[in-house]
Amino acid sequence: MENESTRVIGYYVTEKKNAKMNWSEFGNVCRNHGFSLMKVNLQESLEKQGPFFAIIHKMTEVILKASSGDLEATAALENVESYIKSHPEVIVVDPLDGVRSLMDRSRYYRIVQNSDLAEDKVFTPTFVDLTSTDLNENLQRLNNAGVTYPFICKPSVSHGSDAHQMAIVFNEEGVADCRPPCVAQSFINHNAVLYKIYIVGDDFNVSERPSLKNFAPSGAKTIFFTTSDVSKPDSRSSLTVLDPKDSAVAPPSDLDVQRLQHIVSTLRRELGMLLLGVDVVIEHASGRFGIIDVNVFPSYEGFPNFFETLMNYILDIAAKRLGTIKKSRKLSDDAADTSAKKYEKLKHHETNSQNLSQLVAEPKLLSVVKTNSLECDQDDSGFDTSDSSDERKKKWCIARGRGDQSRRPTHQLEEIFTPSEDSPATLNDNCVRTGLGEV
Repeated sequence: MENESTRVIGYYVTEKKNAKMNWSEFGNVCRNHGFSLMKVNLQESLEKQGPFFAIIHKMTEVILKASSGDLEATAALENVESYIKSHPEVIVVDPLDGVRSLMDRSRYYRIVQNSDLAEDKVFTPTFVDLTSTDLNENLQRLNNAGVTYPFICKPSVSHGSDAHQMAIVFNEEGVADCRPPCVAQSFINHNAVLYKIYIVGDDFNVSERPSLKNFAPSGAKTIFFTTSDVSKPDSRSSLTVLDPKDSAVAPPSDLDVQRLQHIVSTLRRELGMLLLGVDVVIEHASGRFGIIDVNVFPSYEGFPNFFETLMNYILDIAAKRLGTIKKSRKLSDDAADTSAKKYEKLKHHETNSQNLSQLVAEPKLLSVVKTNSLECDQDDSGFDTSDSSDERKKKWCIARGRGDQSRRPTHQLEEIFTPSEDSPATLNDNCVRTGLGEV
């Protein structure tokens, strides 16, 4: 019997992000897969709005306001956390702990720093937290950490209206221009080219954007800028124009796809996230890949078949959970087989078989998962991702690092029930509670 309660996918995003993304398109994708899409009201009980098969969200603004003591945001956050805790079967994209990690720049820089990416010439530039307004203390912290000039001064919190207001500091005198709490990160010359990686699971799309030109330590005054002003596809900022001497020697950018795959798989593993945006530059002097920002649920403009890809990964998660259930039942069946063998042995020795026959268990459920896999914004990081005809913009579409993004994985979940005569309702209820019984 079909259970409609397991077929609802809820989503929550800000009005700004809602306007940027065509959620009606996702509604069509959901219907094509037998689900309905519903926008979640965080001010009302999720118990009354649900149950949900999955919840997709970008709650960075709610988390930020709650951390500042906003009562309405705190209540909304508690509402969501309580529902998730009470319903572990619900697929959440993405975990709130992972979102919190990506709202703290120094936190995710440390995650990159402590990963195995360095073995593949991937790094995050040297950084340090500046939390004091005392100039001498900050100078000491910069020196102890090995941060070099020039460096980029970024707000510690990577989300909010001020998150994209940054500064280039060229010398010790300019340190007074830093506005704590902030992160000071050594600037690396990268020939004014930024690569934005948009990640959905193991699939990723890469776009090239303008970026800051090459700089050297000097007596220049601090330069203040907003990231969107220098990284839009059609940016005409003077900060993105290479000096003649750099233009003459700047080699063409070498986009190593295998290295990009390593970045994607590592960050997915370390952060436990499905939806990520990563800003990467290639160091001019060494060719190393520098990760300078990681973002929650970016805009995905220009990502082919984004909503279909997202749905496929939600079904992937469901399939894996169903596989776990199948495996646990297989273990139970193995135990039953063992009991049966013991029973037969005891019968052979003329023990009382009447009572022992109760040990023999019949398999109650067979679950089969079929998967056919083909080979294949300023709102977020501050780097606008809108499309443009500007000749400086280049885009690559990579599906699992194997080429054509249009060749999407397809999924089919099938459950074959073989219930015992005495307990079909119990078995079906167990499946429904997992949120997988009617996929």
